[in-house]
Order: sequence, then structure tokens, then C-alpha cells
Amino acid sequence: MKKIIIFLILSMSNVFGQKIREKDSVETIDDVVITAQFEPQSIKKSLFNVRVISRKDIEQQAANNLADILNQYLNIQILPNSGTGRASVSMFGLDGGYFKILVDNVPLVSDNGQGNNIDLTQISLEDIEQIEIIEGSMGVTHGANAVGGILNIITKKTSKKDGEVSLKIQEETVGKEYALFAQGRHIQVLKASYNISDNWFVSMGVNRNDFRGFLDEKKGKDYAENDQLRGYMWLPRVQVMPNVLLNYSYKHLRVLYKADYLSEKITYTNSVVSIITNPPFDSYIFGKDKYYLTERLSQHLNASGRIKDMNYTLSLSFQKQNRIIENFEYNIRSQQSKNHWQEKTNGMQIWYSNGNLSNIKLAKNIGLQLGYEVSNNLGFALVDGENQMLVPIEKRLKSYEPYAVSELKVSKKTSLRAGFRYSFQPNFTNQNAYSLAFRYLPNAQWEWRAAIGKSFRMPTFEELYAKIKFSGHQFYGNENLIPEKSYSSELSLKRNVKTKAGLQLAQQLSASYLDIKDRIDMALVGVDAENNSPIYQYINISTYKMYNLSTIHQIAFSAWEAKAGLTWVGISRVIANGETFSDDRFLTNFQANFSLSHEWAKPQLLFSTYFKYNGIQQQFVGSIENGKNIFKLSEIQDYSFWDFTIRKQLLNKQLEFGMGVKNLLGITTVQQGQSSGAHNDSSSLLLAYGRSYFFKIAYNFSR
Repeated sequence: MKKIIIFLILSMSNVFGQKIREKDSVETIDDVVITAQFEPQSIKKSLFNVRVISRKDIEQQAANNLADILNQYLNIQILPNSGTGRASVSMFGLDGGYFKILVDNVPLVSDNGQGNNIDLTQISLEDIEQIEIIEGSMGVTHGANAVGGILNIITKKTSKKDGEVSLKIQEETVGKEYALFAQGRHIQVLKASYNISDNWFVSMGVNRNDFRGFLDEKKGKDYAENDQLRGYMWLPRVQVMPNVLLNYSYKHLRVLYKADYLSEKITYTNSVVSIITNPPFDSYIFGKDKYYLTERLSQHLNASGRIKDMNYTLSLSFQKQNRIIENFEYNIRSQQSKNHWQEKTNGMQIWYSNGNLSNIKLAKNIGLQLGYEVSNNLGFALVDGENQMLVPIEKRLKSYEPYAVSELKVSKKTSLRAGFRYSFQPNFTNQNAYSLAFRYLPNAQWEWRAAIGKSFRMPTFEELYAKIKFSGHQFYGNENLIPEKSYSSELSLKRNVKTKAGLQLAQQLSASYLDIKDRIDMALVGVDAENNSPIYQYINISTYKMYNLSTIHQIAFSAWEAKAGLTWVGISRVIANGETFSDDRFLTNFQANFSLSHEWAKPQLLFSTYFKYNGIQQQFVGSIENGKNIFKLSEIQDYSFWDFTIRKQLLNKQLEFGMGVKNLLGITTVQQGQSSGAHNDSSSLLLAYGRSYFFKIAYNFSR
């Protein structure tokens, strides 16, 4: 691996040192981006470093949801939970509470608010045009919790065709397990769109994802022995996601309405088999099983256009999400269920609006953008109360946030951008965010960028109001928490070259730093005198510091395209539990990725492969030793993901067949261990369900 690192660094320095012949033309490898811009523009003109995941990338990886595709990207890790079926994102070692996910610039609803801690498996990729990722504090343009960065999903809103209908069926094995209806993963997608007139466009579709679970060494729901083998290693789940979009455009005006709905059912099969004897009749053998049900509705109304030279956009969104547990008894012999009863455990209802007016000319070279963001969140959760009774809590959180961003074109080569946001918080002290970005384009090949910024993270609904009591322990939220504050800086150099021979080269070297103050952690705050049980509570006690060095290389020639990247992350995370603090040393992590694709035009055959290496990860975790709470260094072993795909197109690209292998190396678990003297305590961390094979057929009709 060290040889690979040295080779890539040397290759970057060699290419950066090359001189392009004068007869060669030079231009950038560009994508048009929307996120955090005054108006849609090329990546080169953006003052921020924007990573783009194109529709082509999504198709080449046969990805169906957001978790499928993000696994292959640097500085991002997917954290799956086999017990709940959910998958969240981690960036720079920070959980999903610090990374904001938006759909068309509107934060997506979650259990704890908007935009954060999103279950990535619940986000379909079928109607997506591209995904834009910006790393670093984005508090000015995107508000609270955009500390580590933002991910903006740009959906398709128009079509060049008069009408389109597409159908896709994708069948996947889950590890070695597959049966047409009983095992594996079964995906069906139906979409239709129509240009009603020059002004009106409508589209609708539905996506169904049926994951039948992963057994591994388990025996399924109909297993009757009481040896802990009943159930699944990964829980079965069924998702149905219909959507509709209506778009009206006339001259410089566009009005868009879209609605998305999610219905999800996750089946939990209890490993304990219950038996009621009833002589002389047969015994009643059953499992106390559950369904985890999620319903999400998102409605979004957007108007955008131009007044003279100024651009405006206005959005209004209503979203709600409910999580419900349905308990029942499953009769193993008759394979029937009875005694169903439901309880709502979590809910969030959000009214949200944002808008801005941009390209306001203060002077010849000075532009201004004025904007606002307003949110009204009504949250619900069941918490532990007295006498082991569950108590419902319903609280409303609001914020009102105006902001201003000004861009100064110092010269044709140099631009500055400064921004400020003030957040009025009725539930907390008021907050603010600021940023300053610099871009220098010395010639057609080079791009230099630098940025500094301040952002903030608001406490989540759980951190504020949670109450959990079990096994002599008590865990509480804290309504007196204050928002976390973060400070970031970034520097990057980019070089893009395209020769007359058709060779394209793109390379980037970047460095960033992040410092978080008043970080919220669960800490020991006292002892219950009645039962001598410890009491834990969320308080502002910890700190977090991170540095990141990364390099990305891209080369394209004719029908070939290759990308490679490396990143080093150092994290100093001081964790406190009320008794002691963890070490503040920087723990480093290394990641590398590589992709290669080729398209044979005549047979219309496409080949692609994606590989990502995740190096050894170290972190301090809480432990009890000699009756005292301490922090010990824990290490997660390195692992890699490797995917391979072949696509064949027929009938002028209307019919497509695809097949491939996901997780070619067969990763299921990695070891996570703690070391203390001569002792080493290790456990397995579930990551995936092994090597899987898939086959896809898609038909696209258009006129």
C-alpha cells in the first residue's frame, strides 16, 4: 500500500510539472453544479469544492439507494445496523448529525429534525439527475448542522422527449442466498413522464425494494428450536416509494410541485421461542415478533425565475415522518400471526421555507445574495416514565434565519465571497455563522481555492428529551444544552487539462481542518441513592479536532475513464464521561479508492469497476475496569469493498441488460478490539452480507 501511495503522489507531482505543448488546447473537465451557487454554473466557477456523482456513476454501480453508492467515496463511511435495518453516514469520523442531506436544497425529514441522521436506505436514486457534495462548514447557506458538509440530491425536472416510460427489474442475491420470492433482493421501478405542452411537464413513478433478509447461520422465522438461531442476521424489509412531479415554465418563470411518499416495513423475528403447553393438545409454539413501520410524506412547492438581471427562488415544504412498532405473536406451526397492536414511537412534522434573491449588483464587480430559512418542527417520542410506563413527549422547535452573501470579482482571475447568517432560536440562545471563500484562476488549467467558516449544530430531539431506564442504568436528555460551535478552514489546488488528442487529466490536492467546541456527549452526572444506579445525561463537555489531506486523480481518453484518490484523516476527539477524559492525541485513518470504466460503442457494451480501501481505524471507547469508567483505545481492522458491473444496450439504447458482482471480496464482518496490557477484548462489527450477484433489465420507451 505504501508503494501505491508513493506512486500516486509522484504521478501527481509529475503531471503538475508537465508543460502542455502550445498547439494543444486546454480546457477544464466541467460539470454544472447548483449547490451554494448564485445560479447554476460550472464547477470551475464555483468558489466551493463540489464533488459530483453523476447519473452515469449511479447507473454504473447499479445503485438503488443512497447507501449503495456512497460506500465507494472518500471521507465517507456507511454505518449499517443489522438490528434495525437502518444505515447512516459518517464523514471525518462524525456521525450523521453533522452532515446535512437535502433534496433540491430542502433538508429531508428525520426522527430528530431535518437533514441529519437520515436512513440512507430510504432514499431512492431512481429520479435523480446528480448528487453534489461539499465538505466543510456550510452554515451560512444551509444553516444549522451543516458542520462536516452537505449532500444535495438534484432530481430530474424536465425531459427532452415528448413522453417517456421506463421499467426496471433488478434481482440480487444476498450473499449466497437467493430464491425468486423467498430470498434475495428484488427491485422494481416504473416511471412515466410527459410534456403536456411547451409549458407543462408531468412525471410520476413508483419504486419497490423487497429485501428478504440475510440468514447466514440463522434459521428464519419458522424455526422452532429455542437455541437462539431463530430469525435473521439482517432484517427483512419492504419499501414502496411513489412520487409525482408537476412543472410549469414560462419565459423566466418556473413553478414546480412534487410529492414523495415512503412506506417501509421491517420484520423483527425474536430469537426466543415461547412455548405454552396445553395437554392433551399440541403445545402453542410462537415468537413475540415485531414490525418496524415507517411512513414519510414530503411535499415541496418551488418557484424560481428572473427579475431583470436578478435571480430569485422561493420554496415551501411540508414533511412528516412517523415510526410505529407493531407487536404480534407468530404461530410457528400454523405460520399465522395474531394479537397485533401498534404504538407510535417517534414522529416529526416539519413546515419549512427558504428563499433567496441573487445577482443583486452593488457595483460593477460586486454581487449580493439575500436569503432566509424558516423551520417549524413538531417532534414526538415515547420515553421511559415512572413504574416502567412509556410517556409521550411532544415538543416544538423553531428557527428564523436570514443570511447575506456577497461576491467580489477582484479581477478576471480572482474572486472573494463573504457570507453571514444570523439564527433566531426561540428554544436556545441565538446563533450565527460566517464564511469567507477565495478563488484564484491563474490560467485555463489551474484552480486555487481557500475558505474559512464558522457553523453550529443544534441539539437533537433525543439529546434534549430522551429518558431511558434499564438494568440499573438511567440515561436522560438535557433541555439546558447549548448549540455546538465549529470552525473550519480549507485549501485546495486543482489542475484540469484536455489536449487535442482527446486526453483529459484532472487532479486535485486539498487540506482541511475542523474544530468543534462544546460537543455534546453522554456523561455520568450522579448516582440514584435509592438503588445505587448511575445516572447519565447529555451535557456539553467534549471537543473534536480533525485534519484531512487528500488527493484525487482522473484520466479520460476515448472511451476509457479512470479515477484514483487517497485521503488521510487525523482526529483528536476528547470524550468525557464525568469521571475521566479520553486521550487527546490525533488518531489517523487512511482511505484510497479507484474506479475504471470503458464503453465499447459498436456492441454498446459498458464495463465498470469500483474499489475502495478503508484503513485501520482507531478510537477511544468507554469501558469499566476495577469498577471505574475509563477510556481504552479500540481498533477496527482494515477492509475493502470492490464492485464490478457490465451493461449491454440494445435497440438504440432503449433496452438494457446489466449484471455484476457487489462486494467482490465477500466482506461480512471486521474485528473491533480493545487493548489493555496483556489483555485484548475483541468483537465483530457487521458491515455487509458478503459477495452478492445481480441481474438487471431495463426498458425505456420514448417518443
